Amino acid sequence: MGRKLLYLLIVGVCVSYYIYTPLPDNFEEPWRLMLINTSMKIFLHLASFVEFLGLYHVMDSFTLIMAFVEVPPTSDENVTVTETKFDNVPVRVYVPKRKLDAQRRAVFYIHGGGWCIGSPALGNYDLLSRWTAERLDAVVVSVNYRLAPKYHFPVQFEDVYNALRWFLRKTVLESYGVNPERICVSGDSAGGNLAAAVTQQLLGDPEVKTKTKIQALIYPALQALDLYSPSYRENEQMPILSKSLMLRYWSEYFSTDRALEKAMFSNQHVPEEYSHLFKFVNWSSLLPEKFRKGHTYDNPIYGSPELSQKYPGFLDVRATPLLADDSKLRGLPLTYVLTCQYDVLRDDGLMYVTRLQNAGVQVTHNHVEDGFHGAISFPLLKIFHRLTDHYITWLKKNL
Repeated sequence: MGRKLLYLLIVGVCVSYYIYTPLPDNFEEPWRLMLINTSMKIFLHLASFVEFLGLYHVMDSFTLIMAFVEVPPTSDENVTVTETKFDNVPVRVYVPKRKLDAQRRAVFYIHGGGWCIGSPALGNYDLLSRWTAERLDAVVVSVNYRLAPKYHFPVQFEDVYNALRWFLRKTVLESYGVNPERICVSGDSAGGNLAAAVTQQLLGDPEVKTKTKIQALIYPALQALDLYSPSYRENEQMPILSKSLMLRYWSEYFSTDRALEKAMFSNQHVPEEYSHLFKFVNWSSLLPEKFRKGHTYDNPIYGSPELSQKYPGFLDVRATPLLADDSKLRGLPLTYVLTCQYDVLRDDGLMYVTRLQNAGVQVTHNHVEDGFHGAISFPLLKIFHRLTDHYITWLKKNL
């Protein structure tokens, strides 16, 4: 009897470990979020074990399971959905069916997933694209760039940028009935990173005559230099994106070498010769006071130059848009930035808002006090509808 009770206790502890996650009091639908996080935690641990056995890379396991929640490009009574390629990059295009009385807006959307997973075919992205196309009467282009671990930076950036350049060609815009003065580049998480990066690149590209009117960034990842900001400290174990998972995404973006991930986790991956870059991500001066409260800024601890020489991407502005100097930020279009309180990437977005405003860029900042990273990935949650409604409503007013 005593042994059975011990076994029962062990099972109970294991179940509690997976199911119960301490959540802030202001979280909406905490039990639904807890169950979502539990399923993700279990799968991540299983995928990590399979990787430990040398059978399958953890990100490939994620891709395999996510294929089950992809949906085909199905048209409905409101929107025509097709798949094609822009400069050999696969895209899914959503075009409203209502009669065209004038040229339409356009949203060029880049999905998240840590540069490693995801696609426009995932149910949440398909739904967001349909709603955006229908409510804005806009053409939505959702780009399907190549992913790590098979491909590393700058492949993801180049795929997105090449597809965007193709879309902005006069003949292509005309074929879709798009107004060249009403185009938005948008994305979430890693997609927000790519959206910010290609918008910066586009600004200085003399070969592209059509520029975007708006960039809309949803909890974007914007820097990989200081991974010990207040949001990384406060939300280290927060659903849906823990610090350890985010650093795995960052390192996989540049290399499969786990030494880079290890150095990032100790925040000692930047060599002293690049110390001048820290001024662009110094949260002690760039974050509003309420987000700095209770935290002390630590001067950088520099690492060996070996990693930066092998994988210079994490110091490249195309991968970390917060490293752009002020002269490159000036002239950027009207910007929308959504940040969530319970998100390791919160401070990336907050610092970018400050830097853009200091550079004279007009910015709308929507900070969600009860928000968490990945909120727009789960249509079953109320927060999905609240955030997407605010995003689409803002686009409708400003695009």
